[in-house]
Amino acid sequence: MPPNQALLTNPDLLQGFQVDQSKIRVALLGCGMMGQEHISYMSGYKDLRIDFLCDPHQPSVDHSVKVMRDFYQDRGDEHPHEPLLLQEEEELLNHAEHIDLLVMAHPNYLHTPSLLKWGQYEHLTILVEKPVAVSQEQVDLLKAQSFNAKIWVAMEYRYIPAIAKLLEMKHDIGDIKKVTIRENRYPFLHKIGEWNRDRSKTGDTLVEKCCHFFDLFRLISGKEPNLPQIRALAQRGINYEEEDLSHYDNPILDSAYVTMPFRDGADDYNSRGSQTIGCLELCMFAEGSRHQEEIVVTGTKGRLEAYLPENKVYFFQRPDHKQWSDRSVPPPANSIRSEIHDCSNVKNVFGLEDDVEMPTHVGYHYSSTAVEWYHLLEAFENHKDHGESWNPHVSLSDGIRAVEMGLMATDRIVNDL
Repeated sequence: MPPNQALLTNPDLLQGFQVDQSKIRVALLGCGMMGQEHISYMSGYKDLRIDFLCDPHQPSVDHSVKVMRDFYQDRGDEHPHEPLLLQEEEELLNHAEHIDLLVMAHPNYLHTPSLLKWGQYEHLTILVEKPVAVSQEQVDLLKAQSFNAKIWVAMEYRYIPAIAKLLEMKHDIGDIKKVTIRENRYPFLHKIGEWNRDRSKTGDTLVEKCCHFFDLFRLISGKEPNLPQIRALAQRGINYEEEDLSHYDNPILDSAYVTMPFRDGADDYNSRGSQTIGCLELCMFAEGSRHQEEIVVTGTKGRLEAYLPENKVYFFQRPDHKQWSDRSVPPPANSIRSEIHDCSNVKNVFGLEDDVEMPTHVGYHYSSTAVEWYHLLEAFENHKDHGESWNPHVSLSDGIRAVEMGLMATDRIVNDL
C-alpha cells in the first residue's frame, strides 16, 4: 500500500500528517489541466502546503504529483511534502476541518454542487474555477444559498498583463462607448470522459468559454448588461467531425457574435438607448490567427487596443478642434497622439518590486494565474492576520453575473440553432 493511501487506514499517521499548521493547508479538487496549472503556482509559495489531491482519474492525479515534485525541485526543496491522494469528493469532505484553502478545478457542472457542499464551512477559503454554474437551475440554487465560506471566483483573464494594463488606462479615453472582444483560436481540447462536448455539463460554449469575456465586459465598462436585449448569431457542427458525438442532441457552439447594451444600473431595463454597447466575436476554428485575443475599447476621447499573445496595449488619443482645425479633410497624422505599452514584464505591469515572491512562468494564461494567486493569498493573509473583511477581486456574484450573460446569449441566438 502506498504511504499516502496508508494514511486513510491509520489515524495516527493522519494526525502527524496535519501537525504543521504554520502553513496554509490546501486541497485541490480536480487534477486536470487547470488543476495542474494551479499546482505549478502554488508550489512556488513556501507558505502553502498542498495536503490533498482529489480526482477519480488516476492518471491526472499521478501527473499532478509529478508537477508538484518538478516545481518543488526547481525551488530547491530536496524533501517535498507528499499530499494525501483521494478519488472521491466525499472522502475529501471528511477532512474539511484540516483544509484552509480549497481549489475547485473539476468539471464545470460540478462547481455548483461542490459550492453547496463546502460553502457551509466558515473557516474555509474557496477558489472556484469559472463558470460557477452551467444552467439557470444552478444559478438559482447559488442565489438561494447563504455561504459561510470565503469564495473567490477564478477569472484569470482579468490578470493577463495586457488586459490589466488596458484596465489601468481606461480612464484616459473618456466615457467608454464601445467594447469589442474577439477570440480566434483552436477548438476545445480533449477532456476526460469528453465532458466538455456535452452542453448539459458546460452550459454550452458561451458559458464555458465566454464567461471570462462577459466578466471583462462588465469590468471594462463599469456597467451592467441589459440582459433581455442581448442577441447572438452562432454556428454549430463545424468542429469535432472526427469524434463520435451522436449521443448528444446538439453539438456545442463553434462560433458566435454576441451583442449587448449596458446601463449604469443593474436593473434599469426599461429606458431606451444605452450609454455603452459591446460585441463579442468568437471563432473556435481559427488556428494560426495573428492574434488569439483582441480587446478594443473606444471612448469619447480615445481608444485602447490590447492584443494577445503580442501582450501589448496601443493607446490613441482623438485630436481636439485645435489639433484638427480643418474638418473638411481627414485629421493630420501628427494630430493623433499614440503610445505602445509592452506588457511582457509582469511585475512591472502590476507595480510589484522584483523581490516580491511570485512565480511568473507563463502557464496557459500569459502568467495571469500567477497574479491571481498573488492577490488571492494577499487577501487571505489580510483577512486572517489583520482582521480585514473578505474582499475578493471576483466575488460569487460576479461569477454568477458572467454565467447569466452567457446563458442569456445562448437563449437569444436568433438564427434558430
